[in-house]
Amino acid sequence: MSPVSNEKRYIPALSFRWLTPLYDPLLKWIMREETFKRRLIRLANIQPNMSVLDLGCGTGTLTLMLKRAHPNANVTGMDGDPDVLKIARDKSRGTDIQWDRGFASSLPYPDSTFDRVVTSLVIHHLVTDDKRRAFKEIFRVLKPRGELYVLDFGAPHSTLTRFMITYMRRLEETADNFDGLIPRFVAEAGFGGVKEAENFVTVFGPLSIIQTVKGV
Repeated sequence: MSPVSNEKRYIPALSFRWLTPLYDPLLKWIMREETFKRRLIRLANIQPNMSVLDLGCGTGTLTLMLKRAHPNANVTGMDGDPDVLKIARDKSRGTDIQWDRGFASSLPYPDSTFDRVVTSLVIHHLVTDDKRRAFKEIFRVLKPRGELYVLDFGAPHSTLTRFMITYMRRLEETADNFDGLIPRFVAEAGFGGVKEAENFVTVFGPLSIIQTVKGV
């Protein structure tokens, strides 16, 4: 969930560095992160020897879940925040995961590197221009027929969730998500078959899993 943009400004996990130690407990006990992250992993249909990037890996919870579910996959966790990467490395000792520092808008990988890119609760931290840059970069580093899975805040599907986002959508970074613009940005980057595969309700608002593929 740690933000990964360097064009406008850098925002650490939970917005303030002094809150970083609260990051894991917040997601685990309040947002029920394992519920929707397990669903993300199932949807991604990762096969042995695939190369998988967890973009904006934060403290590495999803990255570790990916590796444990698919021990024969080549899993990389990338984030722009050195503090959360240190936590991720400490959590993953003895596990074969590559940890890299980088930014979503300028990924430090060659073209056509990954079979899958997953990202969880990252995109809503980026301003509009950086969201668009990030999806273009993801398109670049995915192999042909590679797949992208975006788990993040999404458009509301009920009166309750529309009420829940009344305040949060005023923020520059989250408005695009709650206005349902993420699928459009993904399609603009060149992806085909963009769809909302799942949606969830959390105490902070609605979440969506957007699924798409890079054409040949």
